[in-house]
Amino acid sequence: MIDPRAIIDSGAQIAEGVRIGPFSVIGAGVEIGPECTIGPHVVIKGPTRIGRGNRIYQFASIGDDPQDKKYRGEPTRLEIGDDNTIREYCTLNRGTVQDHGVTRIGSRNWIMAYVHIAHDCVLGDDIVMANNASLAGHVQIEDCAILGGFAMVHQFCKIGAHAFLQFAAGVNRDVPPFVVASGIPARPAGLNTEGLRRHGFDADRVGALKKAYKLLYRSGLRLEQARAELAALAVDHPDVARFSHFLESNPRSIIR
Repeated sequence: MIDPRAIIDSGAQIAEGVRIGPFSVIGAGVEIGPECTIGPHVVIKGPTRIGRGNRIYQFASIGDDPQDKKYRGEPTRLEIGDDNTIREYCTLNRGTVQDHGVTRIGSRNWIMAYVHIAHDCVLGDDIVMANNASLAGHVQIEDCAILGGFAMVHQFCKIGAHAFLQFAAGVNRDVPPFVVASGIPARPAGLNTEGLRRHGFDADRVGALKKAYKLLYRSGLRLEQARAELAALAVDHPDVARFSHFLESNPRSIIR
């Protein structure tokens, strides 16, 4: 199940049932969990921990040094959860000591070809990143967000759960949960109703989120006033509470 032409460092830990294709290079400090499939010509550098059932396609570069001029060889790491798909030519870098020293990828994410995930990014679960989407350092993406092809996210930005970045969106501010972002620089373009439907949100839940979106973006209220109105609406609507919490817990500005 490990091709004899692959190069496996003696310091790597490979679980049972892992498949590794020809000419892949697995470095010291790499841990690969059971049932993973590593295609040909993949390079994985440690310290990197990869969970169960991940599929990494050919020519991906996983766990290499952060692209940060401050990096001086510190032992930072990359952590990847379970059941992720990482397609051709993706680059996932380790963290830096200027942050928490770790880049984290959750589980069940669909990461298409040529995606770049920079140092210290934190991704949740069930995220889709289409071809050539790119994250600068220190970006956070919550569960079930979708990044369209060529979407770009500036360093330190946060993308909320179920948000949708349209094709070639250029994000330089935080994107609240459930919101569609479009353009360069990205602006709000409605509620991600199609994504919510696909995740089983019923009409009542979507209706409450539409009210929240209108309060924030179409009521003419200042941000501080909109936050207060959203907090009141959130009392009876847990999804709106998630929306409200995002605004209250993030000191950075949001797209408006």
